[in-house]
Amino acid sequence: MASVQINGKHKCGGFLIHPSFVLTAAHCDKSGNMSVVLGDHNINVKRKNLRKYQIKQKYKPDSYKDVKTGDDIMLLKLFKKVKLGKAVKTVKIPTKDKAVKPNSKCLVAGWGKTEQKNTVDELLEVNVNTIDLKVCQNEWNKLKRKLPPNIICAGGYQTKNGACQGDSGGPLVCSGLAVGIVSFNMGRCDYPNVPNIYTQISKYTSWIQKVIKGGS
Repeated sequence: MASVQINGKHKCGGFLIHPSFVLTAAHCDKSGNMSVVLGDHNINVKRKNLRKYQIKQKYKPDSYKDVKTGDDIMLLKLFKKVKLGKAVKTVKIPTKDKAVKPNSKCLVAGWGKTEQKNTVDELLEVNVNTIDLKVCQNEWNKLKRKLPPNIICAGGYQTKNGACQGDSGGPLVCSGLAVGIVSFNMGRCDYPNVPNIYTQISKYTSWIQKVIKGGS
C-alpha cells in the first residue's frame, strides 16, 4: 500500500504494481508537490524510516474528465525504482478483462477516516463484499446519480464497512488480486444505503501495459 501525498500530506491511497509505477485514482491529481510513501503502515510525518519517492510523470487516460464520468485511474512513474523486499512488494493486477462476481469476499485498505473527522496514521484494512451492478445502479438511481462505465461496486451498502475519504486510489483486493481502485462514495462515513464505487482495473490492462512498456 502506498500513501500518495501532496506537499507532504496524505491525499490518497495507491499501490505499487511495478518497481517504477504506482497505481491510484485520477482524481487524486491535485496541484502541489506530489510524492509517494511506501513501506510503512504508519504515515505519521514524525517517523524517520518512511521511504519517500518523488513523481517523475503522471499518466491518465485521455478520456478522463472527472470522477463522475469515469476512467478514474492514474499511473505514477517514480523518479527511481523501488527496491522490493519484505516491507515493499508489488500488488498483482489482472492481466486480461475479467468481470468480478457479485458477493466476492474482498479487502480494502487505507489511511482514510473511520468517522467523518478522524484521520488515521495507521493503515486500516476492512472486509467488503462486491455487489451486483444492477442493484448498485438502482441504489444510486434513487439519489439521481448515474454511474460511469467500467466500475465495481463493493461495501458501504447494508453494512458499516467500506472505503472512506482519504482511501481514494487504494486497492480493492479479491483473492490476492487488486481488481479495483477506490473512486468515490457518498462523502460521508456513516454509510448510507449506497455501495462504494471502484474503477475496474481489468478494463484498463492494455492501457497499463502500454504506459509501463513506454515509460519504464
